[in-house]
Amino acid sequence: MTDGPDNLILLYLRRIDEKVDRIAEDVQDLKVRVTAIEGRLGIMTTEIAAMSLRLDRLEKRVERIERRMGLAGAA
Repeated sequence: MTDGPDNLILLYLRRIDEKVDRIAEDVQDLKVRVTAIEGRLGIMTTEIAAMSLRLDRLEKRVERIERRMGLAGAA
């Protein structure tokens, strides 16, 4: 009779262990995916900074052209 409850407890412990293993695998998968997202976000941030720099340079060029053409006060 004592084998019954022990076996039942072992059965539940094994099920819990399997579920914990699945959760650990899911968490590992999520870590990999978050790392990939962070990498892409870093690349996008760098690209946005580069575009901002290019726009700043274009703005200066347009201002210089407007001054040379006498259009600086017209806008």
